[in-house]
Amino acid sequence: MNSNLTSSDQAPFIVAELSGNHGGSLKKALELVDAAKISGAHAIKLQTYKPETITVNSKDDRFLIKEGLWRGKYLHDLYHEAMTPWEWHSEIARKAKENELVCFSSPFDETAVDFLEQEISPSLYKIASFELNHFPLLKKVAA
Repeated sequence: MNSNLTSSDQAPFIVAELSGNHGGSLKKALELVDAAKISGAHAIKLQTYKPETITVNSKDDRFLIKEGLWRGKYLHDLYHEAMTPWEWHSEIARKAKENELVCFSSPFDETAVDFLEQEISPSLYKIASFELNHFPLLKKVAA
């Protein structure tokens, strides 16, 4: 990423969060990239994970969300529903490039970093706050 995009004499660098807002539709994901550009964003951020790398596929009560918007859902099911399929990343990155948007991601494990480096070569990563003590991931991103 060009360092002058984040200097104190520049306007804010606006990131549009794609995450699971695509609702399981690649068409919607690509439309959201276009909408990000129209809205004045400078970048689009993905989340790159597979449910099985961040939780256990279990119907045990310990994995049941008990409050809030996703009450009654199990973690694995929620992550599966919200994930951006890995096979979409290249097309989303291409659409971002067409719109002159920086495309980057929050990887949740080392395999996601390997994938991102191979598929979209992001110029930056965003580390999710609950991954700040995931030292193998941090070392992989820093390499």
